[in-house]
Amino acid sequence: MSQQDNQNQRPAQGFKTMCGGQALIEGIMMRGPKKQAIVVRGPGGELEIQEKELKLLKERYPVLGLPLIRGLVTFGDSMYNGVTALMYSAQFFPEEEEEEPSKFETWLSGRLGSERAGAFFTGLAVFLGMAISVGLFFLLPTLLGSAVMVVTPSMLARNLAESLLKILIFVAYLALCSRMGEMRRVFSYHGAEHKTIFCYEAGLPLTVENVRKQPRHHPRCGTSFLFMVIAISILVSTVIFAIWPVSNPILRFLAHLAMLPLVVGVSYEVNRWAGRHDGGITRLFIAPGLWLQNFTTFEPDDGMIEVGIRALELVLPEERGEDAW
Repeated sequence: MSQQDNQNQRPAQGFKTMCGGQALIEGIMMRGPKKQAIVVRGPGGELEIQEKELKLLKERYPVLGLPLIRGLVTFGDSMYNGVTALMYSAQFFPEEEEEEPSKFETWLSGRLGSERAGAFFTGLAVFLGMAISVGLFFLLPTLLGSAVMVVTPSMLARNLAESLLKILIFVAYLALCSRMGEMRRVFSYHGAEHKTIFCYEAGLPLTVENVRKQPRHHPRCGTSFLFMVIAISILVSTVIFAIWPVSNPILRFLAHLAMLPLVVGVSYEVNRWAGRHDGGITRLFIAPGLWLQNFTTFEPDDGMIEVGIRALELVLPEERGEDAW
């Protein structure tokens, strides 16, 4: 897309786009209504680009686009595509000593082919990532919260303890990640992604100078969504356990798991609503997520901003307004 085309496509000020992305290793993935693009700055400074047309499941199966259901589908799709994009960016920065493929990897590639084997390992990575997240943010607080029963039999006190532990563990996890050297660069690309989206939504030409002036905290960020999942899970579990008191930690954890699809679906709808509206209530909803972005977004350099601009340009729709949120 030429600079002139980009100028012609600029939205009116106050426009909210459904285009969004994810920070990668020295790069950014952007998704528009019909396209996805990955732009990585290689070791030599060149831009490595991968583009593809999106094939959305809800277009083939409309039921998957219904409220509550679409949140779970979108979350799973984002997880899978995010891990795939991360693995793509990582291939440009191999470790000094590459390990030989294991016998299992060699056998699986021989049986399924390299493409299907890659999809299997990507799916496995997504599953393990979700399992670790569930264990860290749901199982661990449930087990630690059971210690409150030694002091008091109050179910209210236990629910409160678990809720506080969920929030503390989540914030501590983000704070720890933000202090890791390699992650700081990824989070700087995250800042570039947000700033580029803001510049486009403001109706300004996508230039490094215009993008640099934008804020790095965006209300429709994945960090805000994850906090919303934690917050909604606290609300739902508090209500459920008030009606159905469960003291066994394993049963409580299984109840959390059973509620998780509903929690993700509701969180998506709340996040979607908050992204479409401005006002006092909306600001109240998004305030915690914006604060948490202090840990997950940092100021980018000009090279990172260039990557963000290129990635967004590649996914902008041909018709103006087609990407309206």
